[in-house]
Order: sequence, then C-alpha cells, then structure tokens
Amino acid sequence: MIDDNAKFEIIAHRGLLNGPDSDNENNPSQIQKAINSGFSVEIDVRLINGELWLGHNHPIHIFPFKPTPNIWCHAKNIDALSWLLINGYHCFWHQEDDYTLTSLNYEWVYPNKKHGQRSICVMPEKTNYSTNYIKENFLGVCTDYPHLFK
Repeated sequence: MIDDNAKFEIIAHRGLLNGPDSDNENNPSQIQKAINSGFSVEIDVRLINGELWLGHNHPIHIFPFKPTPNIWCHAKNIDALSWLLINGYHCFWHQEDDYTLTSLNYEWVYPNKKHGQRSICVMPEKTNYSTNYIKENFLGVCTDYPHLFK
C-alpha cells in the first residue's frame, strides 16, 4: 500500500485532457492548458540539430518549456535524453519496455505489468484496474483522461 501522505500524480499523456487527439497532443498550448488545469504532463521530446522539438513520431513544435517537476519529458532520441538530464529536466527513455526509471526515481510501468512502491500507472485505459485500485496502489497515473482521477 502507498503512503497516504504521498501526493498522487495525475499526468496528462501528451497534454491531453479528454481522450486521444492526434491534432493536439504535444502541442505547447494544449500542454499549458493541462498544466493550468492542475495536471502534470508527459510530453515527447527530441533533440535535432541542437534544437528541442515536441512530437510523438516526428518533430512538430519547438519545445518552449523550462524544467519544472510537473513536466515529465519522454526523450525520443539519445541526444534529447542527454540534453534533458544535463539541463535538469524530469525525463526518461523507453520504447515498449515493461519498466523504466525516470530521472526523479519513479517507476514508469507499462500497462498490466506488476508495479512497485514508486510506480506510475501508464495508460490505465489499457488495464482492468479500477480508479480506486490505482489511487491506492500507485504513486500516480499517466492517462489521456486525467479528469477521471481528480
């Protein structure tokens, strides 16, 4: 069981608030909207020719954010991972790994995999977990539906 005093992290996957939306994911204005709504955000970041970019499959938007604990950067290439680590961003790398460790020591857990004491439930919409189970057994959640966990 998770410590009752720990803050439950609600992370808007790619800044999304109301389900999958490829037109708005990783869009700086959408990310800011999610932050302004009280959520943390997971965003996809790559470094290309010395510039940081946002975008899941390819670069779309210039990366405008300073390091803050509520921005979780998913590095999409090794150059981005190195840059983000050196510059103090909360970041991680994974593709389809069952687990990865973020730079702030959270366990990023692929859907339906066993979880530990510092686990983030990634994409609960792909699991059979109830909202209550997630809130009682994880330190947070990364989802396209963050309002369901407020």
